[in-house]
Amino acid sequence: MPDAVKVGFTPFSTTPRGVLVVFCDDALKLGTVTSRALGAAADLVKRAAATNRFKGKSGSTLDILAPEGLRAPRLIVVGAGKLSDIKDSDFIKLGGAAAGKLNAGNDAVTIIAELPDGVMKPDQAAAVASGLRLRAYKFDRYKTKKKDGEDDALAAEVWLAVEDVAAARKAFAPCAHIVDGVVMARELVNEPPNVLYPVEFARRASQLRKLGVTVEILDVQAMTKLGMGALLGVAQGSTQPGRTVIMRWNGGKRGDQPVAFIGKGVCFDTGGISIKPAASMEDMKGDMGGAACVVGLMHALAARKAKLNVVGAIGLVENMPDGNAQRPGDIVTSMSGQTIEIINTDAEGRLVLADVLWYVAKRFKPKFMVDLATLTGAILVALGTEYAGLFSNNDELAERLAKAGRATGERVWRMPLGPEYDKQIDSQFADMKNTGTRHGGSITAAQFLQRFVDGTPWAHLDIAGTAMGAPKSDINHSWGSGFGVRLLDRLVAEYYEAKR
Repeated sequence: MPDAVKVGFTPFSTTPRGVLVVFCDDALKLGTVTSRALGAAADLVKRAAATNRFKGKSGSTLDILAPEGLRAPRLIVVGAGKLSDIKDSDFIKLGGAAAGKLNAGNDAVTIIAELPDGVMKPDQAAAVASGLRLRAYKFDRYKTKKKDGEDDALAAEVWLAVEDVAAARKAFAPCAHIVDGVVMARELVNEPPNVLYPVEFARRASQLRKLGVTVEILDVQAMTKLGMGALLGVAQGSTQPGRTVIMRWNGGKRGDQPVAFIGKGVCFDTGGISIKPAASMEDMKGDMGGAACVVGLMHALAARKAKLNVVGAIGLVENMPDGNAQRPGDIVTSMSGQTIEIINTDAEGRLVLADVLWYVAKRFKPKFMVDLATLTGAILVALGTEYAGLFSNNDELAERLAKAGRATGERVWRMPLGPEYDKQIDSQFADMKNTGTRHGGSITAAQFLQRFVDGTPWAHLDIAGTAMGAPKSDINHSWGSGFGVRLLDRLVAEYYEAKR
């Protein structure tokens, strides 16, 4: 995974190297250690702030070049806002704000991990380091030339000056693996579809074996034998064969019931015979954001040696409109035995998930299943790009996901399910249709999926608005966001993992 930023921790007493980053509050107050490190230059901050109308607002920055009285080539002041309002989730954003001011020419950076009211705790310093790495990520491997004003990816040694180096390193160790998982998910979403097709996606997922993850890859023959007619119906229009990948991390006790995460992996979606408009169809390379999240999550959990058993499953297909593609009006038989009338071949993701959900529920009998999918444009109409849609048959699981979302900033909003919506997907010719009317489209899609969970506690996250092309944030300027990795890692760590 590309990561030219190397993050380390050093004592406050160490002489700062390279660019110096410090924090202030909304009164422009600095911490004791910070003031000591700046010396006579401490007064420079207030003078420069007045000139630049810098108010110390949370996430705002003040950049001072060649600061008088300091050996540092630049002094970057990051506003933390009103100290009484700071939440734990804000520290990752502070790291992102700092990274946003750095550039490829900075070989070394020192960040003083202190707020005006005291030094940062180890977990707070770790969050700053995580935010910095996440914000520094850039996907530019296919660019052979840079335009004027276009920066290279940040390459630097970043040192966080902290009170307790050993404690900060210990706190950051699991965070670093989670960041790696997010970066992995972003990489997968950002890759072009001629590079990342189902077989290649499966190959990349199989590299998790290096971390002790058991990986099984089901090919077309195996899926045919299992009766995965819904998934295979989507895949049959492409020259690229479909795959289902099953990943298992056994970090809990032998025989313990696992938790399960399932991802939609449509590596490219033309809409099939019900073809999409040409405008922005190139974005459909990201229609595998759910599968990307599951792979990134499995990396994070295995790398940090999570204390529980986990199943990750992804269905990988291309939805293409060739002469062998399924047609509107076709009826397919899912692995569950339920039949599905194809009304719209562009409602393909739910067909893929239907078979994978049923397979996981029957084979592994998990405590719960969470699926992630860039499933409907309707969720964008309902929630925009700030929240993922949450649908669930289990109140406890839904509330835990919502709390994990608030803690990580990867927020979810619960949407309704109910038998009243079933009539929209009941079919005259089969057990169900794969789409209803245009009203409540994300709800009827989730209602469809619920028919394949076999009573297992389950949640569906519609991440169409958050996994790709979402507005840039403090910790992400990439097209692919890696949404869901931090959310689900937090869910696991907070509620289901054996406490160390």
